[in-house]
Amino acid sequence: MEHPENSEDYKGLTVNGGVEQPSIINPYMRRGRYRRRELTVGEMVEGIIKGDVTVLSQAVTLVESINPQHQQKAQEVIDKCLPYSGQSVRVGISGVPGAGKSTSIDEFGMHVLDRWGGKLAVLAIDPSSERSKGSILGDKTRMEKLSQHPKSFIRPSPTAGSLGGVARKTRESIILCEAAGYNHIFVETVGVGQSETACHSMVDFFLLIQLAGTGDELQGIKRGIMEISDGIVINKCDGENVDRCHLAATSFRNALHFFPKSESGWDPKVLCYSGFYGTGVKEIWDMIAEYVEFVKANGYFDYRRNEQSKYWMYETINEQLRNSFYHDETIQAMLTHAEQTVLNGQKTSFAAAGELLDMYFTKMKQ
Repeated sequence: MEHPENSEDYKGLTVNGGVEQPSIINPYMRRGRYRRRELTVGEMVEGIIKGDVTVLSQAVTLVESINPQHQQKAQEVIDKCLPYSGQSVRVGISGVPGAGKSTSIDEFGMHVLDRWGGKLAVLAIDPSSERSKGSILGDKTRMEKLSQHPKSFIRPSPTAGSLGGVARKTRESIILCEAAGYNHIFVETVGVGQSETACHSMVDFFLLIQLAGTGDELQGIKRGIMEISDGIVINKCDGENVDRCHLAATSFRNALHFFPKSESGWDPKVLCYSGFYGTGVKEIWDMIAEYVEFVKANGYFDYRRNEQSKYWMYETINEQLRNSFYHDETIQAMLTHAEQTVLNGQKTSFAAAGELLDMYFTKMKQ
């Protein structure tokens, strides 16, 4: 029997219908998603100049967007913030994965804020996955003290496939942070590589973090990143690792003797420190302060800033030309056919590329 309670044996019992259950949807909830009012360009610029962290974060998000409308609005914001920028010391920090960059930045930042005051912005570049294209953006978790400081601003950004692990819009973000009153800017890159010159082209001082036991003098000479470093520091100089760190420092100093003298006239120094215990941090920032004073005295500081502006002008031209080429409808229609001719061995890669470029330039002249 499907319902035994209806049997004659239980006719003296009654079954209640139960209480009507309320709907799982809140009847008081507003229909539609709540959307924050979009700030105008003037409101955004005003908020940035006043040092509003929320508005600054929104502006950086706007800069990183690939939406053409957002890019246009972001460019207007940057243009209006440009007169308020340039009054900071920009420090690029790079090193091999696991060298302790994030932990060191936590100690460096606290030392800078306690000793020199002002405000500090950290633009941490997080690598994006080649498969999922996603990023963890979790560098804040390793900057425990700095992330709680009221005078600091930490912004992790995905590389999104950009060259050298430096986000495509990091330079524009620097301008916004300077306009918001941040007079110390840290740019953390994802690791060591030949393309770390992109970071070098947007900072005043390039700091390379090394570890003991990474090679001898010859290995140091082969690493092109050492040629652009203004200072080399060896981390984890504590406990039983002290002697190895000082031995590595000697090896790096010997390697630096083989490099030509830099344009600034500055001789890079090699120091040891411990990011975990915070020892040796003062000496590193004494070195950076000495460098800034040195290059400002001989005029190289302003010269380098001008050269960087010129470099990024050409980089922007290259990027816009690349985007224009690949978004052209005619080129998009021809790309698949060109690929097949190359794969079938009918044309070389260079000949196919030349035909596509000729077609593009011919169209541009019309």
